[in-house]
Amino acid sequence: MLNRTILKALPAGVSAPAYDPATIGTGIVHFGVGNFFRAHEAFYVDRCLALAGQQGWGIVGVGLTAGGRSERKAEQFAAQDCLYSLTEAAPDGGRAVRVIGALRGYLLAPADPKAVLDLLADPSVRIVSMTITEGGYNIDETTGEFRLDHAAVRTDLASSAPTTIFGYVVEALARRRAAGVGPFTVLSCDNLRHNGDVARTAFLGFARARDPDLAAWIEAHVSFPNGMVDRITPSVDDATAGALNAASGLDDALPLVTEDFTQWVVEDRFCAGRPALEEAGVQFVTDVTGYEHVKVRMLNASHILLAFPGILLGYRQVDEALRDPDLARLVNAYLELDVIPRLDAPPGLDPQDYRRSVLRRFSNPAMADQLLRIGGDGSSKIQVFWTETVRCVLSDGGDLRRIAFGIAAYLEALRGADETGVPYTPTEPTLDATQLELAEAEDLGAALALPAFDGWRDIQSPALTDAIVTARRAIRDIGVRAALVQYGGLPD
Repeated sequence: MLNRTILKALPAGVSAPAYDPATIGTGIVHFGVGNFFRAHEAFYVDRCLALAGQQGWGIVGVGLTAGGRSERKAEQFAAQDCLYSLTEAAPDGGRAVRVIGALRGYLLAPADPKAVLDLLADPSVRIVSMTITEGGYNIDETTGEFRLDHAAVRTDLASSAPTTIFGYVVEALARRRAAGVGPFTVLSCDNLRHNGDVARTAFLGFARARDPDLAAWIEAHVSFPNGMVDRITPSVDDATAGALNAASGLDDALPLVTEDFTQWVVEDRFCAGRPALEEAGVQFVTDVTGYEHVKVRMLNASHILLAFPGILLGYRQVDEALRDPDLARLVNAYLELDVIPRLDAPPGLDPQDYRRSVLRRFSNPAMADQLLRIGGDGSSKIQVFWTETVRCVLSDGGDLRRIAFGIAAYLEALRGADETGVPYTPTEPTLDATQLELAEAEDLGAALALPAFDGWRDIQSPALTDAIVTARRAIRDIGVRAALVQYGGLPD
């Protein structure tokens, strides 16, 4: 079994931590110890811990959920001294395996809430980070405010024994304030735009409902830096875990595989200090907005543009779809002609280099990324990923063909069968049955009433409407591929 006793006798080709994991201190507490965190933040901190003077920045993970699965995870971490292997897989088949030692402990909050609060109140903890999913911040999408009507939030506000991350963090900050210890930085590592601002809204919203004076202190002293995170990290089932262990020679209950690309851009606002992560590859900036725009408009937007027609053509994995020359041509043309000329990239970021990086990453078969997952919740994703580019193209009178085809492919994909008749179930959690039925309407323009297109409805042109309807009719009449060739390539 992987643990500290075998670090000096790892199998050939497996790299050990370049420090002694038994000697590191705790400077970071992280809520939500999932695969992405272990392949991203913990990866960077692991690099940092090998640097002189950085050994105080180890991480203790915290799990918030009870139950057998959570308990088993805690037992596995304990048995392995919180070590695990990370396999970085390149598109060309190259692999590098390392043991990550950045986690120095793991606490299951429902089993020992006192230990979690005591740790958070400890002066050595200077950063509290989290990956709690995009929806985990409990923000009302209509008002943009923190929801106080959630049952667990109401319970935490009425009790001194927290169960939510909001209760734990705010209670810990109250204790630190009372003890004169000072604040810590709250660092969101979730994949959402302005994640620090979202976290600030959530924690301040909870704090104001609990104690306005405490909330004012948090607002004045706690920092919530925004950050842009990026690394594809697939789930690991039993078969994948077995294959990873067979390849590495390890007996690891918690192996991970990820791509060989990683990026973390963070605003340099840390109220209680931070590790020297710039030495480990993290980019610190004053404003992360430009980097978020590039990622959303290039990577995320092209991901779903590939997914919708790819699903219709019968593909199920991203790398398979990108190997189709017609789909690759569509994605390239969209980036080259529709996005990059209208993109305000931050200094030092070359959009062409970024385009090549995106396509390289999509081609990685080791990620086995599912098109149905990428295309799921398309209504929400289109609003976020396509709106800015569509508005730009409509405003400057640009070529609408690729955009029209992408929208048409999405609406056809909502019908739940590829062009050979193989059924699948579209995942659209924000659409009701009546809205989904619009994709089946005889009027091929009726589905343009869906909220996916609200982001540019105020400037929607008859030309775009006609192009979308014509593209949908072409997909049905001449087939997906012929329509793709007609609409998806370079201009005549």
